[in-house]
Parts: sequence; structure tokens; C-alpha cells
Amino acid sequence: MYVQVRMLKGLSTHLWYRVPTNLQRQCCVGTIVQVPLRERVVPAVIVWRAGKPDSGFSVRDIQSVEPFPRDNHFHPFVSSLASYHRINPITFSRRIAHFLGEKERKVVEGRQGDAAGVGCATALTDEQQHVVDAVEPALTEPRFMPVVLHGVTGSGKTEVYKQLLVKNSGLKKSALLLLPEVTLAVEFERRLRSELGDAVAIHGFHSATSAKDKLLLWQKLVAGEPVVIVGVHLPVLLPVARLGLIIVDEEHEVGYQEKKHPRVHTRDAVVMRAHTYGIPIVLGSATPSVSTLYNVQARGWRYFRLERRFAGSFPAVRVARLSDGGQRHSFWITRELQRAIADRLVKKEQVIIFINRRGYSFFVQCKRCSYIFSCQLCSVSLTLHSDGRLSCHYCGSSQQLPSSCPGCQAGAKELLKKGVGTQQVVSILEKMFPRARIARADLDSTVKRKRWQETMSQFADGEIDIMVGTQTITKGYDFANVTLVGILWADLNLHFPVYNAAETTLQQLVQVAGRAGRTRAGAEVIVQMLSEDTIFSYLREQDYERFCRGELTARRESGYPPFKRLAEIELRNESEQVIEAEAIYAVEQLLAGCADEGVHVLGPARPPVHKIKQVHIRRIYIKGCSMQKIGDLLDSVNFSRCRSTIIFTPNPVS
Repeated sequence: MYVQVRMLKGLSTHLWYRVPTNLQRQCCVGTIVQVPLRERVVPAVIVWRAGKPDSGFSVRDIQSVEPFPRDNHFHPFVSSLASYHRINPITFSRRIAHFLGEKERKVVEGRQGDAAGVGCATALTDEQQHVVDAVEPALTEPRFMPVVLHGVTGSGKTEVYKQLLVKNSGLKKSALLLLPEVTLAVEFERRLRSELGDAVAIHGFHSATSAKDKLLLWQKLVAGEPVVIVGVHLPVLLPVARLGLIIVDEEHEVGYQEKKHPRVHTRDAVVMRAHTYGIPIVLGSATPSVSTLYNVQARGWRYFRLERRFAGSFPAVRVARLSDGGQRHSFWITRELQRAIADRLVKKEQVIIFINRRGYSFFVQCKRCSYIFSCQLCSVSLTLHSDGRLSCHYCGSSQQLPSSCPGCQAGAKELLKKGVGTQQVVSILEKMFPRARIARADLDSTVKRKRWQETMSQFADGEIDIMVGTQTITKGYDFANVTLVGILWADLNLHFPVYNAAETTLQQLVQVAGRAGRTRAGAEVIVQMLSEDTIFSYLREQDYERFCRGELTARRESGYPPFKRLAEIELRNESEQVIEAEAIYAVEQLLAGCADEGVHVLGPARPPVHKIKQVHIRRIYIKGCSMQKIGDLLDSVNFSRCRSTIIFTPNPVS
């Protein structure tokens, strides 16, 4: 038998090798092998098998097969996932192969004991215990069981997760625990190791995990040891022997949608995996996605509600208009919010101020000629930061703010700084409350993870009075002394041109509001907005389901998910002329092949950000009754004649 392989590093050409008889049963498409290349032995992945090589050259033998976990469901799952995304399964196999190619080639010592004993001494409430009792039979006698855990913020969803992880590990099974951000994954790792001890073997598998720790995890997977794998996107593609449970925390988060091709939505992928493996999956959130709640109604997914906070009480929520008149220190801080902050500081309590924009100002514009400083590589304005630099948050390029307008040479006084970001909010608050200890938590400050963890620890220990942050602080963190949350521009993302803008905006507002009053009564949330909208009548967590019912009615009438399937075709090309022509060609071909009246083609359209790093972007959307029909239509188009990069994304989220 002969196989064609692709090297993990460097050479992209496919090469042929002979498989020795003793290795033939182990070598299938996707298997990782060690092969001779010139004078070295390098890792590669098998992409094709044949009885004889399609080559006139002599071929060398495969040296060895990489040890692989005994996961009989893995290859069927990967094949289904690849078919859903209309890509070659090798794409996913190469991700694991790439990890193996980068790992340190030596045995490392474990940093913790094997899974044994019991953990989770915390006594559960009746609500929590009811969930554990319902899921446990699906652990002992495995079956596919999707469970939606709708727990209000602070209701103790993590305690339910811990109990289930311990019970699953006691059955000598492994589990996946997924979080929407790496910072949250790191925090959960630390917390679970601290609280569960040796009852469960906790291993991270994400971008913050060292090569040494990834190798240790792989060794345990090959050995078939029960582990809990904590991560964001990567764990879904790991082969795991005796996988018994999957938990997805904050299941509604758009962070589960990968940004790079293939744009897999991790939550959807692990639901598919749980179905393939016949195991339970728990989807937890204080604000479950509309599509998930629809599956409770339409597909019979189990639904559990945790209505009471584990401690503390729900905060009072008040709405204030930023555009209301009256003199105040800053337009962005209403007098009502300023008084509330001052009151909490006197009481030695903590405050979170939320604004979903980093930097100092959104953009800089000349008052005389209207010139706007924009990125030369991307179709976005540059964001002004407090150090005087203009930065692009898409490609990372930056420049110093000039002393005059490039358009009309007007002086610096004519350059108007518009909008507000986290850095400017910190400056405003420092002037307003000079004795307060104020810190910032956004994507700019999370780049250095050690510094980020120190900031979070200082806030938890009461060494910071006011924390100004973006969505990085809206989920997963419990700060006992926070009794006030101020939201500066609540309707900022509400009018984006996406069908689920209202849903994602409300979820974010409810999540950040939920940081207040986790352990004590008397907390409050002040929501500031520029324009009225109906979503502001649903800010209390108890009203969230009522919003979802109305949203489902609106989507049924307009034909959007979850009642219709939606897919995105993205074209990318450095030439604007080429991409315009090819986008029109693609739409014409799709319309020509659209025999089903239930399938609709929308576009092509320029997205709001239609150029990144000098690459132009166009998008086409397809709506249909099933993803299979959408996929069939996609297959009818000959995209091979296009020079543009084509990216297909089923069920995209904003």
C-alpha cells in the first residue's frame, strides 16, 4: 500500500511513501506519521491512499505512526464537520498534526495527581441538584442529551458543572469544558484545580497553554486517562478516548465563532460531536441564544432554570438618556451616574464602568475640511489612543497623530476627537474622582496575560475602586464588592446591519449588569443610552425570556434563523475590480442553479469593513430551509474559475 502525505512544516507539495506491512492497518487518511525527507525524519499527515503511487519515482518507507488516542468516533465526527463546512477533512487533521509537529519531543513530568477520590464539597441548592440528578443517568448509561441550563447571573452554574465533572471522572471518562475567551479558560483552569484538587485531572488546551503542557495532555489522551480539557476552540478537534460529557459555558457568546477559515462555531460543532458520540452536553448561560431556546421548543432539548442567586440579590436597573440637558462634568457621565459612583466610593464599594470601545476616541476629524484619519490598508477610521497614536484595530498599523490636517493643513486645534473609548473614560473619571484607584480592562490590556491576571486579582482583592472595561469583563467573573455597574453607551451596537443585533446587544447588557450585587443587597445598574429602544424594557434578567419570545416571532415573519438556515460566502481579493466581477459571477451562478423556491440569494454586498490589510471583501448570503439544500446550491457553482479566496460559513454570527 502507498500513501500520499503532506508535511506539517515547510514543504507544501504532496509526496508518496510506501507503507510497511506491519503499519498498514494503522494508516488511514488523517493519520499522522513520521517520514524520511532528505536526511531528516519529519512529521506528516496522510491525505490519500492507493494501491500504487501516481508517480514514476521510487518511494521511501514510512518510518512510524504517531500514537493516537483510541477514539472510534473521532474520524466520523471530523468527516461530518468537514462536510458541513464544505472542506476537506484533512484541514482539521492538519490542525492536530500541526500541534504535534510543534510539541517538545521529550517526556515531561505531570504537575498534578491522577483523577481519584471525590471533590465538590459545596452543598447544592435544590435547583442545582435537580439538574445534576437529571443529567447523571445519561453519564452512567450514555446517550445524546442536550441540556440547556438557563441560570441567572450568580446562580451557581459553575457548581453544577463541578459536580457533573466529578461524577463523570468517577466513571473513568473524559470531558470537554469550553469557555468563549482564553482569559476565561485560564481563570476556570485555576479555579477548578484549586477547588477540585486531585478529584479531576484538569488540563488547558488553548493559546495560553505551553507546548510542554500540551504534550502532557496528549500523552494522557494516548494512554486513555480520564481528563477534563478546558479551552475555547481547539478542544473540539482533539481525539478523546471515552469522552463522556461536554459543557459549554456562556453558550450564547459570539466568541465561539472562529474568525479564521474554516469559521467553525465551536458550540454548534460540539453539539454535533455530542450527537455523534451519544453523550450529554450542557449548554449554560444567563442569556441563552434565541436559537438554543428554539431548540428547547422544537427539538425537545431539556431545559432547566436557576432562578435564584446563590448569594446577594438582583440589582435595581435604571435607564438614563445621555442627550438629556443640564450642566455636567462630562457628556459621557450623567449626573445620576456621577452621584452613584461618588456614593459607592464613600461606602468603600467597587464600581464597574462598561463601554464597548477601546482607545481614547473612535476617530479624529478635521472641523475645517471634514478629513477623517483612516487606515491606508483597511476600510476603517483610525482610533486615537491616550499616547497620541492613531491605531487600526484590524491590521494593527499605527502612526502618531500629526500636528496638522493632511487635507487642508489646518492646525491641531481644528482636529476634533469624536466618540469615546476606555482610555478616555479612565481620564474622565480620574479628573472627576482624583482619589479613586482606577484601572482599565480591555483587549489592549489583555495582550499581556500576566498583567491582565494581576489587574483582575487586584480588583478582586479590593485594591482597585473603579474598573473600566469592554466585553472582557462582562462574563465569568465574580467580584464580591461590586455594587454599581454603569453602562455608558448602551445602544452603541444596536443598529449594526445584522439580523441578531438586538439579541447580542441585550445579552451583553444583561451580562455586564449581572456583575453587580453578587454577594450583597442594594446594588444598582445605571444604563445610559442616546436613543430609545424597546430592548431597554427587558434589562432585568427575569424579563429575558419575554424578549426571546418576541424575537422569535419577528424572525419567523422575516425568515431568519432559527426558522431558516443562513450561510455566508465571503470572497477576498487584493484587486477590487477582480472581486467585483467575481462576486457578480458567483451570484449569477447561484441564481441560475436556484431551483428551489425556498432558497434565496442575497447580495453581493460590501460589508461595513470591506477592506483589511489591502484585501477587499465581498459577501453573499443564502437563506434556505436546510443547510443541505444550501450546500447543494453551493456545489453547483464552479468556483475554480475565480481567483478570489472563497470562504463558506454556515450559520454565521455577528
